[in-house]
Amino acid sequence: MEQEPIIGIDLGTTNSEVAILEGGRAHVILEDGQALLPSVVGLSDDGQLLVGEAARNQWLLAPQRTLRSVKRRMGEDVKLTMGDQEFSPQEASAMILRELKLRAQKHLGREVSKAVITVPAYFNDAQRQATREAGELAGLEVVRIINEPTAASLTYEANQSESQKILVYDLGGGTFDVSIVQIEKNVVEVLASHGDTHLGGDDFDKLLIDHVADGFKNEHGVDLREDLRANACLWRAVERAKIRLSAEPYARIEEEFIIQKKGKPLHLSIEVSRDEYEGMIRPLIERTMKAVQTSLENAGLQAEQIDRIVLAGGATRTPLVGSELQERTGREPHLEVDPDLCVAMGAAIQAGVIAGADVGAVLVDITPYTFGVSCLGMQNGMPYPHCFSPIIHKNTPLPASRTQAYYTTYDNQERVDIHIYQGDDPDALKNTLIGRFTIEGLSDAPENNPITCGIDLDLDGILKVTAREKVSGLEKHIVIDNAISRFEEEGMSVAAERLKHLFGDTEEKGETTSQDEAVSEEENETTQIRTLLERVRGQLPGFAQENQDDVIALIEDIDDALHKGDLGQAQTKAQELEDILFYLDEA
Repeated sequence: MEQEPIIGIDLGTTNSEVAILEGGRAHVILEDGQALLPSVVGLSDDGQLLVGEAARNQWLLAPQRTLRSVKRRMGEDVKLTMGDQEFSPQEASAMILRELKLRAQKHLGREVSKAVITVPAYFNDAQRQATREAGELAGLEVVRIINEPTAASLTYEANQSESQKILVYDLGGGTFDVSIVQIEKNVVEVLASHGDTHLGGDDFDKLLIDHVADGFKNEHGVDLREDLRANACLWRAVERAKIRLSAEPYARIEEEFIIQKKGKPLHLSIEVSRDEYEGMIRPLIERTMKAVQTSLENAGLQAEQIDRIVLAGGATRTPLVGSELQERTGREPHLEVDPDLCVAMGAAIQAGVIAGADVGAVLVDITPYTFGVSCLGMQNGMPYPHCFSPIIHKNTPLPASRTQAYYTTYDNQERVDIHIYQGDDPDALKNTLIGRFTIEGLSDAPENNPITCGIDLDLDGILKVTAREKVSGLEKHIVIDNAISRFEEEGMSVAAERLKHLFGDTEEKGETTSQDEAVSEEENETTQIRTLLERVRGQLPGFAQENQDDVIALIEDIDDALHKGDLGQAQTKAQELEDILFYLDEA
């Protein structure tokens, strides 16, 4: 019986690709001779769904009906406006994934239902789960989520017999990762990862856009960024120029009839040198080099111990990237595999391993984050109830399972609240709260009754947290599928139904149900409350201790209400919090 195919997908910020392992070799599937699918979706003026190049072309004329760079919003509890409709980041990404799935089915001549999807190494749990949900909405079972630098390293493994340490520098359209990978006897082990989920080629574009737009404004008194169509045309012109500057010392950014002023058409024409461009982006490149150094330190290595540097992501074609890496490491980066395609090919290799193909590579991945709980401890010489206690540390190989013991703080304590955080700050409130639960009915025991807390982290970065009273064996656990904003089953079913209309039945494309509107209104209110909490957490250190206690109590009440789905209670407590903040501002 023929093995069901598993495809590998690189869901990118700017472009996405799908690859398959055939005949022991990974290759990216082409559509009309093109490997890259622009990660852009849109609605035409008659409500039809556009994906890829068609959507990218529409963006020039109707940016208000088009979405791009959706990957940067994954894991956020937001709605993205496209025409007169709103979509979650999962729904928008599902449109791209479905197009890649159809591309694979056309190539293979059979149904495809399983995929390995790559994500940036620094994607948190919420972002990874949102990616999984997007796959589900696209009709795909996501059998594994792997880190992009890890996938890139798999394309270079190719049955290496000697031990090698590889630095994978992955700079895409919207995200940046660097990983230190060791390959030995066909085992690919990630030693350390670091990165930034909001740093990429789009940021390079933005700097160049501001440079050009400021020059145009000085000359003509018109800001191209304030006009939707002109801004879209400017983005496209800058993208073309940026590509030329990778190979040429100068590029002219030109766009005829880009905007009108008092009925008179204005034309854009400005020349930019590579030196000028590199001067603009050098601070961003420097940020990536600091991440490279951090990864080396976390792996316990010096730059001269790296055997090979692998580049992934289209933005690595910027000459400054290669020259800076070579200057700082003494190694010339490898470009044998197209940096736009190597991640998708690595995903296909991993898919082949899961499907049972003999490709030689065994993958050992790591967690890029630290996970732990809050507890009573000492901070700045004073008792503090929100000290962060790490349980699974950053750069731990996956899957991982760790347990630590904690103790009750007073006699006959009946319950313990477990708050799980993701981050590295010793103050738990400055990290990301990703889950919480309570273990009740503890034994009548004096203080220091031991409670063990264990965290299991699987290959997809999904956590299971278990608390257990050692004396009685009383136990409770939680599985954290989405760390920040849960996309509930009801929301998934509504999204699936909406996408079904877009993908198939065009007669109902423009309709939205009252349920959709209710869900949207509730999500918007929840987002506002979460934004308030994030702002207040950042202000906490500036409050007096007695005020901090009141604010922290309200924050926990609001978190608890949101966790229980009690929006009304959350709104009431949020208003109390705003009243306190108003008083503190006036004081």
